[in-house]
Amino acid sequence: MDPGANQSPRTHCIRCGECCAKSSPTLHRKDLPLVREGPLRIENLYTLRKGELVWDNVHGGLIPVDQEMIKVREKKGGKGGCCFYDGTEKACAIYERRPAQCAGLKCWDTAEFLELYRTPRLQRRDLIHDGVLLALIEEHDKRCGYAALRDHVQRIPEDGDETLKKILELLKFDFHLRPFLAQKLGIQSEEMDFFFGRPLTETIVMFGLKVVRQADGIFFLTGLTSGKKG
Repeated sequence: MDPGANQSPRTHCIRCGECCAKSSPTLHRKDLPLVREGPLRIENLYTLRKGELVWDNVHGGLIPVDQEMIKVREKKGGKGGCCFYDGTEKACAIYERRPAQCAGLKCWDTAEFLELYRTPRLQRRDLIHDGVLLALIEEHDKRCGYAALRDHVQRIPEDGDETLKKILELLKFDFHLRPFLAQKLGIQSEEMDFFFGRPLTETIVMFGLKVVRQADGIFFLTGLTSGKKG
């Protein structure tokens, strides 16, 4: 006999921490006051740009996002989980003012979360009012967009080293642009992942490629190929 057959369905959170320890929330427009007034700060956030592969919790599997999304950072060091979650205490540091996804995520009843899932998500232009910075972001999205990068990767079997060179140039441009603009615009380095998304040198893995930056500054691209320096 199933020992859980007579147990009543769960109707409340038991603080297992599973949802918080696995990932972090995506922000919706109703979360705008949490960024403008706190507790969320720009350095606590990062942007998933259009075309970037993400895990879809609702439908399951990796999908390219059809629009940009802003997420709360996850813990460093590959530990995963929301940066505001304390695994020892099994508690949220911003619980009283947590994002809408966190408030709506009830593992025993997904109706509220699915309804929220269909509402508009927060985007960078909702938070940025500097025209120069917005123009730089738009130009970066054009030059370093995932559609262009995906097209280059698909051409590797046909064009070989010529395409690998273009990919490396794109990676290096994105890599060096960040500290340059951080200095010129007075932006903290921790905020760059919000303004310009995660570095391509990190997200290139979604195409089955890996970048190794050597001590002399040379980029080494491996994965689908035997390796290409640039």
